[in-house]
Amino acid sequence: MSIDNEQGGKNSISARKARLNTTVNTMGKLPPQALDLEEAVLGALMLEKDALSAVIDILKPEVFYQEAHQKIFAAIHMLFEKSKPVDILTVTAELRQMGTLEMVGGAYYITNLTNRVASAANIEFHARIISQKYIQRELIRISTDIITNAYEDTTDIFDLLDHAEKGLFDIAQNNLRRDTQKMDDIIKQSLATLEELRTKTDGLTGVPTGFTGLDRITGGWQKQDLVIIAARPAMGKTAFVLTCARNATVDFQKPTVVFSLEMSSVQLVNRLISGEAEIEQEKIRKGNLQEWEWQQLHSKIGRLTEAPLLIDDTPALNIFEFRAKCRRLKSQYDIQLVIVDYLQLMHGKGEGGKGGGNREQEIGSISRALKSVAKELDVPVLALSQLSRAVESRPGLQGKRPMLSDLRESGSIEQDADMVLFLYRPEYYGITEDEQGRSQAGIGEVIIAKHRNGETGIVPLRFVGKFVKFTDLEEDFTAPSSFAAADPSAGMYPSQDFEKQSNVIIRPSKMDDYSDDEPPF
Repeated sequence: MSIDNEQGGKNSISARKARLNTTVNTMGKLPPQALDLEEAVLGALMLEKDALSAVIDILKPEVFYQEAHQKIFAAIHMLFEKSKPVDILTVTAELRQMGTLEMVGGAYYITNLTNRVASAANIEFHARIISQKYIQRELIRISTDIITNAYEDTTDIFDLLDHAEKGLFDIAQNNLRRDTQKMDDIIKQSLATLEELRTKTDGLTGVPTGFTGLDRITGGWQKQDLVIIAARPAMGKTAFVLTCARNATVDFQKPTVVFSLEMSSVQLVNRLISGEAEIEQEKIRKGNLQEWEWQQLHSKIGRLTEAPLLIDDTPALNIFEFRAKCRRLKSQYDIQLVIVDYLQLMHGKGEGGKGGGNREQEIGSISRALKSVAKELDVPVLALSQLSRAVESRPGLQGKRPMLSDLRESGSIEQDADMVLFLYRPEYYGITEDEQGRSQAGIGEVIIAKHRNGETGIVPLRFVGKFVKFTDLEEDFTAPSSFAAADPSAGMYPSQDFEKQSNVIIRPSKMDDYSDDEPPF
């Protein structure tokens, strides 16, 4: 071939490419797709019986670009649910029964799919590419909707932000799943954690509560734990978690976010200022401060001002908004603790933004969502909860102590929680002395009623009402005899990581209550 002919051939190829590019540009952009891989995956599924098990959690009918392929995979999925074999004949029969055989190209097209691939060796890799193309198309769709709505003058900007966040979060939630981990990988992670804990000398393995007795039992708030803190009204639930938030952020510099659905951010900060400056809450609320009190206030709130504490007082917060905000805050501030005040004021929303089921089912969905956020973000989530009025109706002084059955509106709260704490102040019920004749003025009890990974017990604290905060109890304290009698063998001493004698009654873990023949869960 001469040089001129060769050059002419190259020019001809370049001209054809230019015309093709012009045609594509004229037609517009094509959505991301992988039709050849779709055909190969569908063919492989009909060739090998075990191929579907490898991709059943990756693929869904909607991830396929071509509508015919969506219907074919839907038929394959239907056969899988019926525990029937998947091959050319069964898929053809299922499509015929569904009335979509001719729509997908008939039996000839189904048969031709098996010629696209020799085996199912790389089916999982191909399936993940198909899923990635689907995610790209969904991102394009959502982004296009956002751009279109953003140009509309009548669009509410906050509704648009919620819609955008929901769309993006749904893509991640529905398509980006964690892979199953092998035992050797998990053991390596566990050993690395143990090595890290080995260097600790304070016995704390989680976010410190700031209360010595409580930290002895729990080791701090543990990552991925859902902790329910329940009490009747006016027991000091908000004061307790605010004190915990203050201790975590001011004393230990652990970034913390408080979602307050009941009180405004200013009200919460006023409580924090009262406790930090030790100025009566009533004076701060009215602004009736003496000159020396103003000086005391400004001199003591410096550490509080610099604390990595975030407060969100959005009313009627729903689960989607809560999850989206937590994800952003984790990314921006690396939050280590999430507090919700309180659970019954949250709203659970089903698809389309409509509440689903009755209130008990809604509370159950909220508690499950809180637990999923704790696991996803690898942080402890503290959620306050109201107790039912059954506490008030029980007779006797000891009958006022809450129990797990008092949790309001849903048994799912107890089921989903890793730890359930009750707050109890005998003084509230007019109980001025205990069985030993000791004063109960200002005494608050943290009752650990459920502890999935540890011991239960009672931790006594001092409730300082005028400063609206909890502190460690100064003097020694023994739990009520009725509680101790339930478990005479309960230890009176903390772990070896703490030197002084404990004032906490500890009960063994519930895991020890099961016999050898009865599973613990």
